[in-house]
Amino acid sequence: MTKALAMISGGLDSILAAKLIKDQGIEVIGICFKSHFFGPQNAYKMAEQIDIPIKVIDFSKDHLEMVKNPKHGYGKNMNPCIDCHAMMMNYCGSKLLSEFDADFIITGEVLNQRPMSQTKASLDIVKNESGFSEKILRPLCAKNLLPTEMEKSGMVDRERLLDISGRSRARQMELAKLFNINDYPSPAGGCKLTDPSFSNRLKELVKNNKGDICGREVELLKLGRHFRISENAKIISARTEVEVNSLKDLLNSNDIIFMAKDFNGSMTVIVGEPSEEEIEFAAKVTGRYSKGKDEENITVKYGNFDEPLEKFIEIKPFSDDQLIKYLIK
Repeated sequence: MTKALAMISGGLDSILAAKLIKDQGIEVIGICFKSHFFGPQNAYKMAEQIDIPIKVIDFSKDHLEMVKNPKHGYGKNMNPCIDCHAMMMNYCGSKLLSEFDADFIITGEVLNQRPMSQTKASLDIVKNESGFSEKILRPLCAKNLLPTEMEKSGMVDRERLLDISGRSRARQMELAKLFNINDYPSPAGGCKLTDPSFSNRLKELVKNNKGDICGREVELLKLGRHFRISENAKIISARTEVEVNSLKDLLNSNDIIFMAKDFNGSMTVIVGEPSEEEIEFAAKVTGRYSKGKDEENITVKYGNFDEPLEKFIEIKPFSDDQLIKYLIK
């Protein structure tokens, strides 16, 4: 039986592409890639609606290395979509086709839907960079492209493929209704690299980090308010109890935490090698986001994570005007 690997992002387009091929009597296995910037949650939900299995591939380390310096650059934010898609297809072609004894790869790309990564030239770059151009089929826009070997050989019926082009979602929504796919996310997607705020934090991290950026540092970008006053250390102020708990899961004994001694409020963290000036700065941030923010002076306790907070500092809490120039937006 003919078998295809469908790259499932968790969005509507990729699941429609998989459904079109499945309806031709071809066995379809969903492949969802996981990194520090996106995960499989939506992919599971979408695959269930068309009854295909999902295999999750964690390529976080390799993907992070690529994101630092993508060959084909970034989109509007820190999203290297061309390099990302090519990396996924290369992984499918070089490892998964043989593992699953599959014949070809399906993607949900639509010609001219995205200005950077889905022009005709970009789609060709992705195919060529993947190293497996003869194995890639784009069912939603196939009739706008040259026939693939799968279509020429009769493995796939080209007449049952589509010619969608452009940014309108009308035809995809019609297909979703036809296929009884009722629960799907907005086209904005779940990739953190397309988020302007997260991208700004990542740019700042790449600029100031002297060594290799690790997964922990990327995960920290997703939490709290971030402040930078030197390249040696970053200050993070948690906004909610949920963020406090999430931060604690990422901290180690080298990190320093701050809490207002006599007032409720959120936790502040220094990651890096802080100076005395930065310790005082973090204490003032702690004061600003505590119930004592309007006091003339308060006491802040601090110490290394997982140890008693036995150090104290008297500070006047920062005002918003004093903080704004240090905030990484």
